Amino acid sequence: MKLPLLHHVKLWLKIITLIIGVIVSAVLLADLSISLSTSSQLYKNIETLPSQETALVLGTSKYIRRTLNPYYQYRIDAAIELYKQNKVTHFLLSGDNAHRSYNEPWTMKRDLLKAGIPEENITLDYAGFRTLDSVQRATQIFDANSLTIVTQKFHCQRAVFIANHFSMDTVCLVVPSPTGWANTKIRIREILARTKALLDLYIFNVQPKFLGPKEPIKHDPTPID
Repeated sequence: MKLPLLHHVKLWLKIITLIIGVIVSAVLLADLSISLSTSSQLYKNIETLPSQETALVLGTSKYIRRTLNPYYQYRIDAAIELYKQNKVTHFLLSGDNAHRSYNEPWTMKRDLLKAGIPEENITLDYAGFRTLDSVQRATQIFDANSLTIVTQKFHCQRAVFIANHFSMDTVCLVVPSPTGWANTKIRIREILARTKALLDLYIFNVQPKFLGPKEPIKHDPTPID
């Protein structure tokens, strides 16, 4: 009686191991596919970056336990430099506005204003709850089909992949990422986020949590150099 039971246990273990192997392989393949398919649209140097009218700056928390979040600061510094070098004329600041004390778009706007960027060159998207929401709302709500996305490399790849799905003309300025274990953890989480993005786009057709009426960005008529 024990031998047949042991045989069934071994069989089920093999099946479970095979299933796990297939899932892990699919997740890693999705990660690699997104990285490779967007590589030509990522730029590390502002000087070689094509000019676009609008920069989509993806939001994140400015502080982590009262400590300045380097992911946030790198994005803001890069956005300011884009404007100084005449690579963009307008900013779409997209992020979460969960409650009064947490407002990613307004926090970014405040820092850009301090840097001397005119208020009329800034548009806020308070419903950028996820990267998919930020990118899709950029084209569907704000009529911004040509974008320079500003974020870290791992995030650039996913954001550009989503934009490509909606036939948008996008490039991404890759800003630095902190080193160490914190960045490693985020990169591991990003692998799962990419798998979810593929499922959202191609299987479940997930829509932004909130769309609302159109708010086309009014661009400065002055051409970009």
